[in-house]
Amino acid sequence: MATTAGAPDLSDPAIRRRLKRRAVVASTVGTTIEWYDFFLYNTAAALVFGPLFFNNSEAGGILLAFSTQFVGFAARPFGAAIFGHYGDRIGRKYSLIATLLIMGGATVLIGVLPTFATIGIWAPILLTLLRVLQGIGVGGEWGGSVLMSMEWGTRKQRGLMAAWPQMGVPIGLALGTAVVYFFSGPGFLAGGWRWPFIASILLIGIGLFVRLTVLESPAFAALRTRGAVVKMPLVDTLRDQWRDVLKAMFVRTAEQAPFYLFTSFVLVYGTKQLKLAQTDLLLYLIVAALIGIVSVPFFGWLSDRLGRRLVYGAGVVLTGLYAFPYFLLLDTRVGGLVVLGMILGLVFHDMMYGPQAALISESFGTGVRYTGAGLGYQLASVIAGGPAPLIAAAILAATGNYFWIAIYIIGCAVVSLIALSLMHPRPPDEDDEHSEEHVPVPVVAGESARVAGDGPVAQT
Repeated sequence: MATTAGAPDLSDPAIRRRLKRRAVVASTVGTTIEWYDFFLYNTAAALVFGPLFFNNSEAGGILLAFSTQFVGFAARPFGAAIFGHYGDRIGRKYSLIATLLIMGGATVLIGVLPTFATIGIWAPILLTLLRVLQGIGVGGEWGGSVLMSMEWGTRKQRGLMAAWPQMGVPIGLALGTAVVYFFSGPGFLAGGWRWPFIASILLIGIGLFVRLTVLESPAFAALRTRGAVVKMPLVDTLRDQWRDVLKAMFVRTAEQAPFYLFTSFVLVYGTKQLKLAQTDLLLYLIVAALIGIVSVPFFGWLSDRLGRRLVYGAGVVLTGLYAFPYFLLLDTRVGGLVVLGMILGLVFHDMMYGPQAALISESFGTGVRYTGAGLGYQLASVIAGGPAPLIAAAILAATGNYFWIAIYIIGCAVVSLIALSLMHPRPPDEDDEHSEEHVPVPVVAGESARVAGDGPVAQT
């Protein structure tokens, strides 16, 4: 294979491995920053936004705070549609840069937003608008970051390659919770809560530096070279693969709804219902999240060996079976058992989250994969992740116990099992002809400034 002057020679295995690692790092760093921002809001919604931004009773303030949290989830499908369109039209790389700037900018602005005591009703209104921007940013982020990593690998290693960006969730959760833990204390409500949000500006700089140096994914670059880029990916997806979008949405129910109960609602349940110390719960959550740094890629790798549906299905079943034991462990109020309960909940979640990116993405061809996978993934935010803490908080306020919350988790598992039984990956010959074993990938000089394929292409 010949290449243009100054362009990396992708026929060299060492060079290709280096570029693959760079894509994985760029995807994982980006998702870590995005999820740090998103989870930071979730933690603040559980702990501080109620009294600071909503002039209401304690229970009412928490419900209103979780309502603004849900607004961010509702905005995520719009982000997936917008950036999925451009990601499938012009490439994964520059869409990811845009999502990083939108998400990070909204987070920093939340950190300097006046409270209800200062500007009255404008405080919750502006908070909600910034949450919408966060939702749009993270909605466009997931599909691009997963594909940027996954499409650099072969089909046999897609589970692991797509799981690396997924690792941004436990890292972002641990990092965001750790920063809140560091600033928690007597002055937390008075202003200490702002610094974790403002600190996001440093992470934006790191993320931009990393993402500007990555090449476009080989699969998409080859698609551009062949002139096969889909002109209207959103229209084509909704016309031809709407069933796959719905399957992807419902298969996430058992993963996403319990996850936000295990990471956000648990802070409300632990502090208000069980009277546990806020700092202890934050520390337990950090420990549980850090385990995901190992378990998420492990289960992605395992899905390459045993199959996506088997590993994912095991996670769904275990999550459903764990619904009541989870709350029983929390209710002991014994530190070791509480942290064990939180760890097991997230490990069962990781059994689904590790293989999930490849499971969903393999339902769509390269030309509409950003749009289709992103839409299916983010629509679950509207029916599962977004309303879950709100539903749980309302149940707790009405009943004073966890029984129906556990039933809700079991119901989510049943929905996911049905959707999983209907999901099937596309045959390899439909979307894998451009894997690294078969295709000379076009690249250009100045990789940090232009997307591969924009200039003269490599010739065989």
